[in-house]
Amino acid sequence: MTGIGAVTPCGLDVASTWDAVVAGRSGIRAFERIDVSDLAVAVGGEVHGFDPLEYVSRSDARRLDRHALYAIAAAEQVMHGFVAEDPARFCVTVATGSGPVSLIQDAVRALDQSGSRLVPPGVVIYGGPDAAATYLSQRYGARGASVGTSATCASGTVALGDAMRLIRHGYADAVLVVGADDCLNRVNLAVNSTLGSLARGFKDEPSRASRPFEKSRSGFVMSAGAAALLIESEEHARRRGAVVLGEIAGYGVTSDAYHPTAPRPDGRGAIAAMRAALDDAQIAASGIDHVNAHGTGTALNDEMEAGALRAVFGDAVASVPVTSTKSTTGHLLGAAGTLEAILSLLAMRDGVIPPTINLDDPAFPELDVVANVARSARTRTVLSNSFGFGGHNAALVLRAV
Repeated sequence: MTGIGAVTPCGLDVASTWDAVVAGRSGIRAFERIDVSDLAVAVGGEVHGFDPLEYVSRSDARRLDRHALYAIAAAEQVMHGFVAEDPARFCVTVATGSGPVSLIQDAVRALDQSGSRLVPPGVVIYGGPDAAATYLSQRYGARGASVGTSATCASGTVALGDAMRLIRHGYADAVLVVGADDCLNRVNLAVNSTLGSLARGFKDEPSRASRPFEKSRSGFVMSAGAAALLIESEEHARRRGAVVLGEIAGYGVTSDAYHPTAPRPDGRGAIAAMRAALDDAQIAASGIDHVNAHGTGTALNDEMEAGALRAVFGDAVASVPVTSTKSTTGHLLGAAGTLEAILSLLAMRDGVIPPTINLDDPAFPELDVVANVARSARTRTVLSNSFGFGGHNAALVLRAV
């Protein structure tokens, strides 16, 4: 991993996002851009101060969905000075849980209200989950595979694992991986609120809404944004003199085959994904220094993940520092895995584990959850977990070099 970029509720780049996450400074606020007066949900992780014209033309800013604009901005932060030796072996993957949902919703409203002539023709081009990937492949001349990957909230982690496999098995020299989502619209907020998955209330104290592993947790907080990583083979990175931030050492991915939204209660799929990542990295669970948990703050996910960690680490689980950075950033859905991989890299770089804020009464005292204040710790290996609706489970072992 040689390049990182981010656009999040905590900041418009990696440095500002990392500073906020380490300080436990929440990016969650009462909604400003969206009318939620008739909805049960009041807070979320909007991106503030973002100007797409810093990255794209005015016409592209009008045509593209917001998630794609965030993806382009995060990618641009990564790509300064990068030139692939062989463009045919340079790939682009954009991971997204839902893709251009606002673009499609706006097109439907235009059709219903004004007729077919006012539906933007660009919807056929920019209305698919691959739209940001094809845009970026054209921008950077990447002639390898350009794809949109979707595995709900595990999308970003799946994309990183698949990128590692592309390189490991000789199909690519470099892969630009971007996770991006923006489901902060009335339709998606209403549906997720009806499902009971979102934290309700907190309008007067939005920073308290995201409460992973807390007894009083009431659901996740939906956020928007993007995070990008440049993945290269060791040889390609060395030849161009790149600064290596860390490596993807192992990857595991499974499906629960159980329920459309609920995780399998026994955590079988999550356990298998974590163990597969450890096996792929040829490392024992005892070799993991830190876990960046999926940690959404929903009752079912946190309980399942806590049990899965107990199964993987056994009695040693009490000595493995765990954190959920979603407590600060909110849940970036398809971008969560890419953002959390970046935060894991920075935790290793800086020797600090970010806190899980709002953790006043831990629901799982057997876990060593880093509560409320960052902890200094030398870490060389991180297990980063992502789980999602539909039973998607993915885990990465990241290692310092």
